[in-house]
Amino acid sequence: MAKQYDVIVIGAGPGGMTAALYASRSNLSVLMLDRGIYGGQMNNTAEIENYPGFKSILGPDLGQQMYDGATQFGAEYAYGNVSQVINDGLWKRVITDEETFEAKAIVIATGAEHRKLGVEGEETYSGRGVSYCAVCDGAFFKNRELVVVGGGDSAIEEGLYLTQLASKVTVIHRRDQLRAQQIIQKRAFANDKMNFVWDAQVEDILGDDMKVTGVKYVDKDTGEEHVVPASGAFIYVGIKPMTDSFKDLDILDDAGWIPTDDEMATRVPGVFAIGDVRAKNLRQITTAVGEGGQAGQSVFNYLQSLEDEKINA
Repeated sequence: MAKQYDVIVIGAGPGGMTAALYASRSNLSVLMLDRGIYGGQMNNTAEIENYPGFKSILGPDLGQQMYDGATQFGAEYAYGNVSQVINDGLWKRVITDEETFEAKAIVIATGAEHRKLGVEGEETYSGRGVSYCAVCDGAFFKNRELVVVGGGDSAIEEGLYLTQLASKVTVIHRRDQLRAQQIIQKRAFANDKMNFVWDAQVEDILGDDMKVTGVKYVDKDTGEEHVVPASGAFIYVGIKPMTDSFKDLDILDDAGWIPTDDEMATRVPGVFAIGDVRAKNLRQITTAVGEGGQAGQSVFNYLQSLEDEKINA
């Protein structure tokens, strides 16, 4: 028989670990499953400066502290690459590559991932000048020249944010016009710190032994190569939720995100979602933690309602 728990949290990032903390502190049996090490994207973040309580902390260190807190009341942690979740009514079956677990409640906290350019230097300088989050990393580039790759809402909004910190922001876009909303475009074109390179295909992120030094692109009209000097490259060519495992639950919207109510509940009773998989705008450690706390309490309330139904039946 599959091992059973009150709740299984799928994903052990900041949101998942907070949900596990709240649920286990309510005396529920909790299993956290993750396909990698706990901490999620924090493990790829050299320094975090926008998490309350810490002036500055290394990402892996914050992940370890969150894990220690999440497991102090008995929550278990296990490696598991979840391939499918099946709703059997009262029980939900969580199927991994190696075994199957069951729980009355599920919290989905698998996050999202930024689409990559797939060019030379992108992986090499990830965390050393290549970034996918201006709010997270912009403060490290005060008075520096930066490049933003992309032309949608996120690219231009984040570029505008970076102009508050950087000396110059160059937007490199593969088309001859932006895809961002007109009001955002108007602000960008009116900003003296923003420059635009059109019809350009990025082909290389350049750097030295330590950091990014520039971005090489090809002019799609002439075929000529150019280099934009920069201390950082912020890439915004799309983001996708990691929700393929949950297609059979009928909880995804057309783009693959998971809509929830204010209690973090999906449209399937007993299934909750938090963090970057949710259909929302701001994706930060702080928002994931807040949603994790709410989900942990919502799980307790849901399981309590099942007990009340049983008593009143």
